[in-house]
Amino acid sequence: MSYLLVKGGAPLCGEVRIHGAKNSVLPILAASVLAADVCAISNCPHLRDVDVAVRILRHLGCIVSFSDDTLTVDSRTMHRCDVPDALMREMRSSVIFLGAILARMGEVQMSCPGGCELGPRPIDLHIGALETLGAQFAERGGALHCTARQLRAGEVFLATPSVGATENSMIAACACDGETVISNAAREPEIVDLAHFLRAMGADVCGAGTSTVTVRGRCPLHGCTHRVISDRIVASTYLCAAGAAGGQVRLSAVDYRAVSTVAAALAEAGCRLESDGDAVQLTRRGELRAIRPVHTAPYPGFPTDAQAILMASLLKSRGTSVFVENIFENRYRHVDELARMGADIRTAGRVAVVCGVRRLQAAPVRCTDLRGGAALVIAALTAEGESRIECIEHIDRGYADIARDMRCLGGCVERVET
Repeated sequence: MSYLLVKGGAPLCGEVRIHGAKNSVLPILAASVLAADVCAISNCPHLRDVDVAVRILRHLGCIVSFSDDTLTVDSRTMHRCDVPDALMREMRSSVIFLGAILARMGEVQMSCPGGCELGPRPIDLHIGALETLGAQFAERGGALHCTARQLRAGEVFLATPSVGATENSMIAACACDGETVISNAAREPEIVDLAHFLRAMGADVCGAGTSTVTVRGRCPLHGCTHRVISDRIVASTYLCAAGAAGGQVRLSAVDYRAVSTVAAALAEAGCRLESDGDAVQLTRRGELRAIRPVHTAPYPGFPTDAQAILMASLLKSRGTSVFVENIFENRYRHVDELARMGADIRTAGRVAVVCGVRRLQAAPVRCTDLRGGAALVIAALTAEGESRIECIEHIDRGYADIARDMRCLGGCVERVET
C-alpha cells in the first residue's frame, strides 16, 4: 500500500493551479448518458472516484477515453441498466447514476452505495424524489430495482437540501413530460455546474443556485463539451495548509466566492487573504489565534467537507476553537489520529473543542476518510519531524496528487509506492 512521508516545520511558499471539482464531475459523468451521444468533459481530475465512475460507465456499455484532462463519453452504445455491487461499495456518489440510468433506460438495478463511513446517509430522499416523478422501487436480494414506464413531471420537495437528491431529481426530470419544480433544493456551486452541463446538452433548466430549480423535460438532447469548475474543497485544503504552516501561497483557477466561508475563518485566525480575478493568495506571518464557533451547514454555510481541514489548521493556534458538525454524525474520526501528533481536541456528540498547543510531534497515522486524510497532511506540515500517513487511498478519492501540489507550495511531502 502507498503512504505519504511529510516533513514538517517549514513555511509554505509557491503557487499551484486547482484541479476540477470531484463533486461536480461525478454527477456530470452520470448525466452524460442522457444524450445518447458524445460528451467531452474538460478539467476532469484524475481521481479514484472518477475512475470508479468511468468503470460504471463502461459496464453500462459506454465508450470512455481520457486525453490529458478531457474525458470523452460516448453513450450511444449504452445497453445495460445495472451497477455492480462492487462498484457501488467503492463510492458513495455512485447513487447519482440512479436518476440518469432510469431516465435513459426506464429501469435500474443497484445496491446501496459505499464511500467514507461518516454516519447514516440514507438514500430515502433520492427514492422519494424519483417516486414523485413516477418511479417504482422494489428490493430484491439486497438490491434496489427501480422501474418507470414513463417518467412524469411533478413537484419535488426535499425535506433537507440534499446535494445528491437535488442532482438525481434534476437529471431524471430531463426525461419527464412537463415541468418539474424541485423545492428546498441544494444551492452548491456544483449544482449550478450540473445545470450548465445539462443546458449545454439542450435541457431546459433554470433556478440552479437557488432553493427552487425548475426543469422542463423531454427537450431534445445532444452531445456537448463542458469545462468542470475548480474544486473549492481542494482550494480550501491548500489555504488551510498555508494558514497552519505559515508563509505565502497563491492558488489559481479559484472562485473566491466558493471558498469565502473558509477564507473568512482563516482571516479571523490571523491570515491575510487577497483575491485577484480567478486567483486567491494567502499570507500568514504571525501567530494564529482561535476563532468563533464554526457550525457546518448546507451551502452557503460552512462546508462539512472543510471542517476537518480547518480544524487541523488551528491545532497550534492561541486559544480555544469550537466546531459543531451538523451534517454527518461520524465526522470526527480524524481526531484520534491528530491526537497522536499531540493535538488537544475533546469531542462530545456533534461538538469538538480544539485547545491550541505550542508543539506538534510527527507520528505514524492512518487516514480515516477523505477530508480527515487531508487534515492529517496539514497537521504533519506543522509537526516536528517526519510523519508517515497510511491508508491514503482515501485521499486519492478527492486529490489528484496532493504530494505534488504540496511540493509546488514548498512543502516536504513524498508519496512512497509499495
